[in-house]
Amino acid sequence: MERIFATERLERILPIVRTFVLEELVPLEKDHLARPFKQTEKILQQKREKVKELGLWNLHLPKEEGGQGLTLCEFGQISEVLSLAPYYGQYTFNCQAPDIGNTELISKFASAAIKEKFLQPLLEGKIRSCFSMTEPEFAGSNPTRLATTAVREGDEYVINGHKWFTSSADGAAFAVVMAVTNPDAKPHERASMIIVPTDTPGFELVRNIPIFGETGEGWASHAEINYVNCRVPVSNIIGEEGMGFRLAQERLGPGRIHHCMRWVGIAEKALDLLCQRAVTREMEEGVLLGEKQFIQGFIAESRVEIDASRLLVLRTAYNIDKVGAKAVRDQISGIKFYVANMVLKVLDRAIQVHGGMGLTDETMLANLYQHERGARIWDGADEVHKQSMALHILKSYGLDVKKKR
Repeated sequence: MERIFATERLERILPIVRTFVLEELVPLEKDHLARPFKQTEKILQQKREKVKELGLWNLHLPKEEGGQGLTLCEFGQISEVLSLAPYYGQYTFNCQAPDIGNTELISKFASAAIKEKFLQPLLEGKIRSCFSMTEPEFAGSNPTRLATTAVREGDEYVINGHKWFTSSADGAAFAVVMAVTNPDAKPHERASMIIVPTDTPGFELVRNIPIFGETGEGWASHAEINYVNCRVPVSNIIGEEGMGFRLAQERLGPGRIHHCMRWVGIAEKALDLLCQRAVTREMEEGVLLGEKQFIQGFIAESRVEIDASRLLVLRTAYNIDKVGAKAVRDQISGIKFYVANMVLKVLDRAIQVHGGMGLTDETMLANLYQHERGARIWDGADEVHKQSMALHILKSYGLDVKKKR
């Protein structure tokens, strides 16, 4: 397929990445659900070393930090290809969430001391990190409402709070924690982001939260955490006090590109499985599923929706590269809810075409749907993005919602 957003650098790197994913990672998928997670980790560690040897490690980072200096638009296209092996691609190339967001955040805003202590081993793949923001007591769609506090006592912050959906906490070396440091400030200036090593006394991993019945392990998990009088140096703050909400927004702009292109890749994989089924499964003797107009409709709609999603996301990534995330926030909101719905529709169609088999672990479709149903919730529910986008559009027509409150 012709790539409208191709560059000379991308044309050189992308075929190498694609070959690696298809030859080294995709063959591992057939035993994914039967193989113990710890065994998968050992296999992927070997694959990670091969990625380093190929010079494809940390592709998302600037050259001065060991990356290739790819633009967000370039890396988005890499991310789609990595998602052709959705269980393994991002992790093998050291750009899985939430580490990719944490590395970008720390790289851009943290002190030299934090970079040396926490960022460098993260970039080398020696450790993993987690992101701790959402709280069960408050709506995750409103990050200004937090009960977790970080009270300064001398040269330390004392952190107390209850978090959940702390992504990838199982086995992580540190958490990036969103906590209130300035309770009397304006709502968007109350919180800060602070690094808390997971071996800090008072850091309590309560459990990995089951998602549709699957608890998960390692980087593929979401944890409930209690912070009980966790003491960390004041120097562990990222940026300055009160910057937490701004940092969250900085993190989420590129993060939504990463998520959306991952969903595009997953949708491509689902469509491939759908088509394979359509040309091999007989409805009756001599009549294949693919000959039925209903199935043809599934295929045509999926093809167009995937292509439309890709173009929307890459346009947004290109514009973020050019003018920054703040200037294109409506586009960011738009891709988040559009692409999240697209991947679920394509997965659902693929499951339907597989019939009863689609509900089982005979294919990866059911497991992918199980994992990706959260797409419409993570990083802001669809409804929040739609409302934000619509209000911003209506504001240009003269509607002032604030005056009506």
